[in-house]
Amino acid sequence: MPRAILSVYDKVGLPEFAEELSELGWELVASGGTARVLELAGLDVIPVEDVTQAPEMLGGRVKTLHPAVHAAILARGTTEDIETLSGFGYTPIDMVVCNLYPFQETIAKVGVSLDEAIEQIDIGGVALLRAAAKNYQRVITIADADDYGVVLAQLQEAGAVELHVRRRLAAKAFALTRDYDTAIQSYLSQEISIGAERGLPDVMTVGLTRVQSLRYGENPHQAAGLYATPPSVKPLGADVLGGKELSYNNLLDLDAAWRAVLSFDPPTVVIVKHLTPTGIATGETLAAAFPLALMSDSVSAFGGVIAVNAVVDDTFVDALGTLFVEAIVAPDYTPSALEHLAASRKNCRLLRIEPRTVEAALDVRSIRDGYLIQTVDEGDPSEKEWHVVTQRQPTPQELQALRFGWKAVQHVKSNAIVLATEYATVGIGGGLPSRLDAARLAVEKAGSHAQGAVMASDAFFPFPDALEVGIQAGVTAVVQPGGSIRDQGVIEAADAAGVAMVFTGTRHFRH
Repeated sequence: MPRAILSVYDKVGLPEFAEELSELGWELVASGGTARVLELAGLDVIPVEDVTQAPEMLGGRVKTLHPAVHAAILARGTTEDIETLSGFGYTPIDMVVCNLYPFQETIAKVGVSLDEAIEQIDIGGVALLRAAAKNYQRVITIADADDYGVVLAQLQEAGAVELHVRRRLAAKAFALTRDYDTAIQSYLSQEISIGAERGLPDVMTVGLTRVQSLRYGENPHQAAGLYATPPSVKPLGADVLGGKELSYNNLLDLDAAWRAVLSFDPPTVVIVKHLTPTGIATGETLAAAFPLALMSDSVSAFGGVIAVNAVVDDTFVDALGTLFVEAIVAPDYTPSALEHLAASRKNCRLLRIEPRTVEAALDVRSIRDGYLIQTVDEGDPSEKEWHVVTQRQPTPQELQALRFGWKAVQHVKSNAIVLATEYATVGIGGGLPSRLDAARLAVEKAGSHAQGAVMASDAFFPFPDALEVGIQAGVTAVVQPGGSIRDQGVIEAADAAGVAMVFTGTRHFRH
């Protein structure tokens, strides 16, 4: 009679699967809570302590770590191995069904202590899976409830699971334990700063699983997929409520738009095209903010994505007018707004994301023969203070506009120049190798709205020329990091024009 050992944390679907195994003549061995669930389902179960002749100990920390279990799993199908087992009175185990304590889910919760996290580190389960997966040529390994049906179908049809399926199940189990150990190592390194240099680990391991295949990458001839850990994650952590399938470029733009909109507290609209905002605006409502964001660059906004930080309602949907929008991401939608969008924009992708700030994390980018890793730019450090460096102080109205522009410019590709009012960008220039050209582009986009606006620059002005472009267009105040060897010349140009200038002391390049 074949024997299976079952030891699972997530018991969804397990009683039904075990009942089918029992009807097929399998003997069931189970530990702790798993055994109790199966017994309540009316199944005959051999408690694991009857197999090991040792009780569970240390509050359940040790249950299956015993030669009666692991020798029974690791024994090959050779006469020698089977006779060795028999000599110790052990029975071979032919199937391992196991999933692990929810370590990743535990550390994702707010306020979890180190002790709580450590208690969710599974030891016995990982050992069971690794042993079974190593011996896949004889043992069936099930680490995912989604595979219950596949295994049952083969057992019912042929009385055995094909070798290539056992190998696939083994690989899946090793992927699970790899990602599990990676999460633990990453968490413990973060908690106690082992080898950390300004938040950077000495060794970085990432276990990624393809969770979605994409039609193509940036261009149709490129293959692409969405990879994540854990594999249960949704695209951008969002609920996709409608529209066409998300594309590679959609996901990049939506991520950029969502990160930008989270920088603002009032109802805010961010329109992004090709990873750069075309317009950002705040208002009393989203419907009031949208026209201001659109006015910043109504041409480039066509075919962009929109992120908002408040609930989408019918008035916002009406405000969109006829603008072609690829996708919208919001913390929520009213039922009527969803109906409205489904009726009028059936292809527009609609995403709902929990309105939380972007967690501190690492930016990872690939280069030839390596990877570049940096901490995420989360804005100005808390200890940084602004300093007025010109003769004229900014007015309260200008200061509000400078703060708005400074937040906005941090989300524009460098070299980045933003012209803004207190509530909206009016011109954006970025992604250019020349700051002078970026200033000219921002002024061109702003047109007459540059008059009385403020200017924000993500890095210092190496020469007064870009500043002078803004001054000639009617800019009245400027915010920039400062730090150039020619700062004094730039300050003198501002003073000559009666323009107020603030230094922040922090650069925000976005390459």
